[in-house]
Amino acid sequence: MLKFKEDLILFLVRTKALKFGEFTTKSGRQSPYFINAGSFRSGEHIETLGNFYADCIMNTENVKNDFDILFGPAYKGIPLCISTACALYRKYNINKEYCFNRKEVKDHGEGGMFVGASLSEGDKLIIIEDVMSAGTSIRENVPLIRQYANVIIKDEFILVDRMEIGYNGKTAPQEIKEEFGITVHSIANVREIIDFLYNREVDGKVVLGDEEKDKMERYLEIYCVK
Repeated sequence: MLKFKEDLILFLVRTKALKFGEFTTKSGRQSPYFINAGSFRSGEHIETLGNFYADCIMNTENVKNDFDILFGPAYKGIPLCISTACALYRKYNINKEYCFNRKEVKDHGEGGMFVGASLSEGDKLIIIEDVMSAGTSIRENVPLIRQYANVIIKDEFILVDRMEIGYNGKTAPQEIKEEFGITVHSIANVREIIDFLYNREVDGKVVLGDEEKDKMERYLEIYCVK
């Protein structure tokens, strides 16, 4: 496993963003684990996250030199998008524009639905989000973006892929690829999290023992790709 993947998993544990218990996901499923991006709330947290996304982008050969703008869907995608743009510039000397949407169209001042870079026909966008379960968010945002400008969206980067079956019996990333032509890249996935954390001490404590692993395996058996 690449080091930035291991570092991300440890970061999720230490920031308490990764939780084990009983949770209802956006898709309505009862999950034994949850990743709460709302736990990231400091300058250190957001800078670290930007580094993870930048590292993942730069380790993806067909993407790293072939995009113009980073797009962050409101609301959680906004700080992730901006911190990724900063990390790309700071770590890799790559200076890219960023853009994000409003939840409601602004009818005063500069107005409009989007903030940041102006979207023009032919621009190549990367979408930056936190977690994908059933692909609900991207289905909402891609039509909005393409109504505004005929941009090219080939790739989306997410923090964690839950590897869950979506609405049509396939995984959400597979469905998104078929529906929109967008390849979803994750910094880590749920299987990598289980394999790395199982019975591993993090700061003197095992956070994923037999009970938690059994619950996650049962959940994966029902809802996730085999």
